[in-house]
Amino acid sequence: MKKLKCSVLSNALFAALTAISIQSTPVWAKTVKVTLHAEEVDQPIDNKGTMYKTWTFDGKVPGPLVRVTEGDTVDFTLINDKNNKNSHAMDFHAAQVDVVKDYGSIKPGETKHYTFQANYPGVWFYHCGADPMIQHIARGMFGAIIVDPKDTKAWPKADREYVLIQSELYSNPDDKDAMMQNKWTNVMFNGGIFKYDPVHDPAATRWLQAKPGERVRIYFVNAGPNEFSSFHPIAAIWDAVYHSGNPKNVEHGLQTFVVGPGDASTFDLISPVEGANAIVTHSLKAALTGAIAVIMFSNDADPKMGHGEQILIR
Repeated sequence: MKKLKCSVLSNALFAALTAISIQSTPVWAKTVKVTLHAEEVDQPIDNKGTMYKTWTFDGKVPGPLVRVTEGDTVDFTLINDKNNKNSHAMDFHAAQVDVVKDYGSIKPGETKHYTFQANYPGVWFYHCGADPMIQHIARGMFGAIIVDPKDTKAWPKADREYVLIQSELYSNPDDKDAMMQNKWTNVMFNGGIFKYDPVHDPAATRWLQAKPGERVRIYFVNAGPNEFSSFHPIAAIWDAVYHSGNPKNVEHGLQTFVVGPGDASTFDLISPVEGANAIVTHSLKAALTGAIAVIMFSNDADPKMGHGEQILIR
């Protein structure tokens, strides 16, 4: 009788634990396959087409925007193209993995594969982690991964979204000493000097757009590798700031918010009037060498801007 009771209890416990295990796997979660190529290519760094020897993900600076939902599994593959001269790696700040096994560098022609679950909502930095990391980031091997909250009501719905990634430009991409001594020449948004600023550079043909009253959500990443950003909207106020992009980490009515190298935050902006705002780092040497993005609020704003492929404006 005792053996029978033990057997029944064991079976019941196993069934209960199995049920808990099944229930702990979100029914809405999915697996998202992400494949990126490490490519060493020349890229323009300003609106005039000045070329720079960059190291990139998929031939772009910044790399492609990765977007998943909280609870999703990211099935990631990095391919280091055989024509490259350097080893490369991938470090996702949104991941919880083994730094040695998963973030280790691979040689040209090799492939790295790992998976991780996106457990926390937010906007996160990703970058090459190969040695010397400071040079790989400075030459352009970085991007953003957005992990949308599973609860769509966790924050107000945005009418438009944009991604801005701040980084420094070092005139000689091979001068690691200049990078270690923080001797940059320019600070940029999305890999370009005054890329979205026709005021300081008449050659700029792109800028952010929205209509008055719309909630504009800006996912901001500071790639560094060295400079802090005092992120500020000139002639405006941040309606809400979400540290690391997590809806739970919210503050309201801010003028500036400091984002350190390797960090990221999400910013909501609402303009009650038509006109222009300028989004800058209020570290003015950095702003006046390239880190300014104009956002135009107009009732005639292009409906495509801030949606789809126009979230990260190339």
